[in-house]
Amino acid sequence: MHDDATNRPVADHAAAVAELVGPALLRAATGPTAVTLAALLADARAGAVLAPRVLVRDATAAVDLPGFDNSQMDGYAVRCDDLADAAPGDPVELPVVAPVPAGTTPPPLPRGAAAPVMTGAPMPDGADAVVKIEDADPPAFPELGTAATVRFTMPVAGGTFVRSAGSDVAAGDVVVPARTPLGPAQLGVLVAAGVAQVETAGPPHVLLISTGSELVPAGRPLGAAQLYDANGAALTAALAQAGARVSHRVVADDSAALRAVLAEAPDDVALVVTSGGVSAGAYEVVRQTLTDAWFGHVAVQPGGPQGLGTITVGTAAGNREVPLVAFPGNPVSALVSVELFLRPVLAEITGATPTHRSRGRAPLAEAVDSPRHLHQVRRGRRDADGRVEMVGGPGSHLLAHLAAATLLVHVPPGVTHLDEGDDVDYWEIR
Repeated sequence: MHDDATNRPVADHAAAVAELVGPALLRAATGPTAVTLAALLADARAGAVLAPRVLVRDATAAVDLPGFDNSQMDGYAVRCDDLADAAPGDPVELPVVAPVPAGTTPPPLPRGAAAPVMTGAPMPDGADAVVKIEDADPPAFPELGTAATVRFTMPVAGGTFVRSAGSDVAAGDVVVPARTPLGPAQLGVLVAAGVAQVETAGPPHVLLISTGSELVPAGRPLGAAQLYDANGAALTAALAQAGARVSHRVVADDSAALRAVLAEAPDDVALVVTSGGVSAGAYEVVRQTLTDAWFGHVAVQPGGPQGLGTITVGTAAGNREVPLVAFPGNPVSALVSVELFLRPVLAEITGATPTHRSRGRAPLAEAVDSPRHLHQVRRGRRDADGRVEMVGGPGSHLLAHLAAATLLVHVPPGVTHLDEGDDVDYWEIR
């Protein structure tokens, strides 16, 4: 379907991409792969965890967490009844029994006694509270092997500074639910709860196609009127940051060549992303070949020409339909398009962080002009005073300026001019 007159608002196109791509990526990501916590930790220690992992199924605790009543503080394990009559002018004095280090099993606490207990150490049977060492008199533990007493000047409530068994997670409880990305806190609680193996989703496989007869892969010599394939490098990195596994192809402006690449797609491809060939010129290979997709304009600068639809790819397992997201070929347009339309959807599925770029609002360091009918996305950074200054102009070919920027600066439709000092919205991109 072609619609040259379409001038979609940015929000509408972002919603259309999410509606088409999101369910397809979710289906591709839900094939479970069993992985042991030991393997995940080995990967982490080796620095090999490059793509985020998301749980496919709930992970349930194998043991209570904590697994036994233990002390929250360095202090004295006591029976709260023994301190019921303690007062500043009439302290209760108790003999000190053997200390309880972490990792030991203490004997029961006799009535009328106090046991030094370390943080994380088990509570002796009979003890039901801990008094912080700072609140005891003297506020220090006696030397090992010496007879000593300790005084308390206040009562203590049962359960004070005691971490009860199962108070964080009980065995059988869901400790990390499905669709949760596995980060440091999640790995920590899984190990603590005795989980040995989880089922995770692998990263969705994206086929990235750079189109253009002028393109040369990095590292090869340039011929006359040729350019290095910046989009292949930049979009591969952007998609990988968002949690995808990327296969990349370069295709000339030739429909047969594009069809051949699609006919030999990876078996597990979940999404096809193209750059170039979507505008209204005479050699727009993506638009002219994939005629079942929507092609039109979005009210954004840069990145106006866009394509979206479902296409048929051939794999060793047979033909199947996958979503297509087609971006313009100018490097800045392509990268801005990823940020506006695809990265949020992909990161939501894969668990890549941040799912949404951090956003802010700050005064401009300089005046800015913008087309009335377009959502302009400029490249910028914060100056020493916290103001937003532009990095380069609005041109979609200024890739070096995007590389130097730390912000995407947003000027909404209907705003043609902002003065120095006017507030402007931005997204953090570094």
